[in-house]
Amino acid sequence: MRKPRRFCPAIRSEICALCCGTQREVSISCPLDCEFLLESRTREKLSEIEPDKLPHRDIQLSDEFLERIDALLGAVSQMLLSAALLTPGAVDRDIQKALDAMIQTYRTKQSGLIYETRPDDLVAASLQQRLQAEIDRYAQALTQERGMTAVRDADVLGALVFLRRLALYLDNSRPRGRAFVSYLLQRFPPDPSSARSTPVLTA
Repeated sequence: MRKPRRFCPAIRSEICALCCGTQREVSISCPLDCEFLLESRTREKLSEIEPDKLPHRDIQLSDEFLERIDALLGAVSQMLLSAALLTPGAVDRDIQKALDAMIQTYRTKQSGLIYETRPDDLVAASLQQRLQAEIDRYAQALTQERGMTAVRDADVLGALVFLRRLALYLDNSRPRGRAFVSYLLQRFPPDPSSARSTPVLTA
């Protein structure tokens, strides 16, 4: 029987190093600020994505396009982080499902139809609803401020596709993995003065 060597904040008990390593984000929903989880992030291997498996590979994202939507991409990234942290039980796979559904919705918009695609998974659907509401609010605020349509659906689509590919690239293949959430949290720390963006660091 292995002797416990560290305290696990997720199970609120001691756990041996081997069990911590093998069950981390597998059977254990690790808090994002766990020191052992953060240390393990530095050793995670990034996914190698084959060109034919690139999500929505028919959508081209040039450097010029990404540079032009840089501000929008940053805003959507922060909205996605907030939605993920405020959705109980949300993990990276839920984010990917939510993004896929939203991408399909925006694709449909470009064809002239209004039809919202929703994930079958309830957690992903809840996350999608939060993110879409934030994007709509952001677009409306900019439009009112500038007196004209300030956010193009095609640009939002591009931002969503970029984030979907990044989420796959950072996917650590663990059922409860949140490596992508950790990345976003590092890049866009939520404003502690805003109740809407208060991070949920525990499972």
